[in-house]
Amino acid sequence: MAANTFGEIFRITTFGESHGIALGGVIDGCPAGLEIDFDFIQQELDRRKPGQSKIVTQRKEPDTVEFLSGIFEGKTTGVPIGFIIKNDNQRSKDYDHIKNSFRPSHADFTYDTKYGNRDYRGGGRSSARETVARVVGGAVAKLLLKKLGVSVQAYVSQVGSLKLKKNYTQLDLSKTESNIVRCPDKKMAEEMITLIDSVRKKGDTIGGLVTGVAKGVPVGWGEPVFDKLHADLGKAMLSINAVKGFEYGSGFEGVALKGSEHNDAFYAEKGKIKTKTNHSGGIQGGISNGEDIYFSVAFKPVATIMMDQDSVDKKGKKTVVTGKGRHDPCVLPRAVPIVEAMTALVLVDHYLRARTNRI
Repeated sequence: MAANTFGEIFRITTFGESHGIALGGVIDGCPAGLEIDFDFIQQELDRRKPGQSKIVTQRKEPDTVEFLSGIFEGKTTGVPIGFIIKNDNQRSKDYDHIKNSFRPSHADFTYDTKYGNRDYRGGGRSSARETVARVVGGAVAKLLLKKLGVSVQAYVSQVGSLKLKKNYTQLDLSKTESNIVRCPDKKMAEEMITLIDSVRKKGDTIGGLVTGVAKGVPVGWGEPVFDKLHADLGKAMLSINAVKGFEYGSGFEGVALKGSEHNDAFYAEKGKIKTKTNHSGGIQGGISNGEDIYFSVAFKPVATIMMDQDSVDKKGKKTVVTGKGRHDPCVLPRAVPIVEAMTALVLVDHYLRARTNRI
């Protein structure tokens, strides 16, 4: 299997399966001398780990990261940073019933056809558990961004038909972690939690949106033509399990505006060029323009439902697949740190690339 590496200069390669011995990764291209906050990295993993609340999967994993290389006396040395996260709570028997069957809307059929040999335990490599390694890489990237004055934060902005009417500038994003659904609006969070729990009790699942915001990104990050900053953000988000769509700035709603309404007019303030509006989402011509970068990521309902579903087996014979095991009724709460991690990885990579563009 190819394509397990992400990034050009700041690169992360991940490995491992949902029910294997461990998952892990190698971070290459991280500058030497970066002070590593191990507690912060573990906190980021804790935000993603299963078993946090009644509205996520009840699989219990400590998700403790072990660093193997690249860090000495608390600082990066410039060599590859290797790490692992061991699996401690697998229940592989929960998947015996789909060994030869294909679960609807899962990667079972495509993996089996492409490789001829798939790990059916929890989806193997196609499981969202693979994202645990991305969060470690993203946490290291966040530490570097913090030194640059750049912050990355995401939150749940929609669950099913429940959608926040306020945009991020009208919200107190510091309240995102104050509830189990990770929505910064208390009233809407309570409604979202009730909806997810109701869907869970029926054995069903539900999707929604995660909105991401990056503040403090300077002008000049992004590599036209094919590596535009928003293009790389889009690829990063679409590489996350269950993601069905990505939009930045005005996104799809921008098509309803005329050019005279959509254009972001420039003005100067204290020697700094800014824009009066930000329909561009902080990116113009594929390059950051100094304004906030904001975007939304659409997640489908989790494919595993606790209901009977018609399917076929490897021989094409009709069969019925029943969901078993421990699964998220809604992926959104645990997706928030993953979206942040992938954003941080893209931004750090483009920061390092931007440093090579001028003498």
